[in-house]
Amino acid sequence: MKKKDIRILLVDDEPDILEILSYNLSAEGYEVFTAKNGAEGVAKAKKKQPHLIILDVMMPEMDGIEACEIIRNTPGLEETIITFLTARSEDYSQVAGFDAGADDYITKPIKPKVFVSKVKALLRRLKDEEASADDIVKVGNIIINREEYKIVNDGQELVLPRKEFELLSLLTSKPNKVFKREVILDKVWGNEVVVGGRTIDVHIRKLREKIGDDHFKTVKGVGYKFVL
Repeated sequence: MKKKDIRILLVDDEPDILEILSYNLSAEGYEVFTAKNGAEGVAKAKKKQPHLIILDVMMPEMDGIEACEIIRNTPGLEETIITFLTARSEDYSQVAGFDAGADDYITKPIKPKVFVSKVKALLRRLKDEEASADDIVKVGNIIINREEYKIVNDGQELVLPRKEFELLSLLTSKPNKVFKREVILDKVWGNEVVVGGRTIDVHIRKLREKIGDDHFKTVKGVGYKFVL
């Protein structure tokens, strides 16, 4: 997701803080909205559907804790990342914030550059969520559930040993692409000690027996590829 597509809502009753923080986030390329109290923050959250909401705790009309609870119970905002801005002396608010459904908190005062770094770290969770959407992949008649380490081949469920699963997952990630042996070793075995140069061959043989010989092609002297 590009920065310009990421919506951030800042909620704080101090105009100077809103101005400084929103300026620095906008300079990074994010789309930024602001609100000066909890009630306004809830209204804007419902309207703008932000990816990240940064809430001050102590605010007039409605504090951040109450606003967080309402946002968390609003359809469409259940998975929105919420973090609190808390003063160093407000330890109690951190606990209350988590109880209300917050994901994290940022302690103020905070330097703008550090604040932006914190925001970037929070937004990495968006990538994790996007990646999870790819946990279930269909390749031909094979369904690969990367989260549960399960395979369904022609309607039949298979539970593969971990390395066989990871090897299959790698090869099917790009059907017809030839994966060199050294790439396979790096991606599947990494820094683990591999016993013998036939390790990949043995795992390919087992996959052929379970998935079907026609799907796995040997490119002599190079590596292997998965074909549909």
